[in-house]
Amino acid sequence: MQVHDIAVHLGPAQAHLRQLDDGWAGLIDRVGDCGLTTALDRSPYESLSRAVAYQQLHGKAAAAIVGRLTALFPGQDFPSPRQLSQLSSEELRACGFSARKQATLQGLAEAALDGRIPNREQAAEMEDEELIKRFTAIKGIGRWTVEMMLINTLGRPDILPVDDLGIRDGARYLFGWERMPTPRETRELCEPCRPWRSVASWYLWRCNEQPDYRRLAKS
Repeated sequence: MQVHDIAVHLGPAQAHLRQLDDGWAGLIDRVGDCGLTTALDRSPYESLSRAVAYQQLHGKAAAAIVGRLTALFPGQDFPSPRQLSQLSSEELRACGFSARKQATLQGLAEAALDGRIPNREQAAEMEDEELIKRFTAIKGIGRWTVEMMLINTLGRPDILPVDDLGIRDGARYLFGWERMPTPRETRELCEPCRPWRSVASWYLWRCNEQPDYRRLAKS
């Protein structure tokens, strides 16, 4: 395994999705080139901590919370695990973190300090499911949070977050279903997208931004 910028794979990935069928090709034509990037300077600890802020919140609101947190440490992109562990509940609450998210952040900081969270180089040598198992053992960290880290920080090309409602709703539109597919059904529908399911996921998220997009019924 290795950490790399997923952008280097976008051409082959888009070509693979295009040849699957007219539905995927039409979606790519409408949305344009995939905009996935990899945060090459971000550690798994930082990525997971940032993802906690975004759980169940609109992107702008979560970004504001992260902004208030980082403002506590001028000149740094993000607080170190030790710095985060030393913040009081009042300081975290003032940033906008709920009590549950405060506990999760403190748990992440402690896990990073005692070595349960591997650094970027160590994580690069670990398989996807191994990392998911390692990180979801930390209270408050679910599979979706780890999958976001795998895509956005480690540049893993074949991640499909089937528990994400945006992914499943995108699949519903793309494949012309009347109801929301289950996680298992979404996984089956997107099986042909291997080994580029991270790129497929990005397009499924964009599909939700195309309210008039519907897959033509198969003849």
